[in-house]
Amino acid sequence: MARRANRDDDLLMEDELTAAFLGDDDLGSDAEDQGPTQAAPADNAAADDEWDEEEVVPGQLAVDVYETKEKLVVKARTAGVNKNDLDVSISDNTLSIRGTLSAGEEDVENYFVQECYWGEFSRSITLPVPVKEDEIEAVLKDGVLTISFNKLKQDTVKKIQIL
Repeated sequence: MARRANRDDDLLMEDELTAAFLGDDDLGSDAEDQGPTQAAPADNAAADDEWDEEEVVPGQLAVDVYETKEKLVVKARTAGVNKNDLDVSISDNTLSIRGTLSAGEEDVENYFVQECYWGEFSRSITLPVPVKEDEIEAVLKDGVLTISFNKLKQDTVKKIQIL
């Protein structure tokens, strides 16, 4: 569950965000007293050139992973994704989910606001408990991908023979 942080935490988060985008060197020792800080445009000319290059970086899919007594469950919001555009696989106890979220084939002249992610996404998760890789159920319903694994039962004590 999310909780609302107090005002001091919000200020700390703003400072951390500023440091993450500008780097610690861009913040003076009295950065808190100076108010908002902006990077100098002249220093970012090289970075702008790099940004213009069309580098395809897949988005990362958010997931919930939990267990019940008998199963391990992975849930992911995949609203708007066709099941034919999803690729789910498992290898060596690592689950991989890949897909594409298409915005449609519209000729857009200008975006006024663009907050939605469109394009390829992926996520690989090392499963926290051993599962039966041949007994997996994947269901896409109402924009939620639910993958259920039967857990392997492990003996509480396993005797190891010394050779």
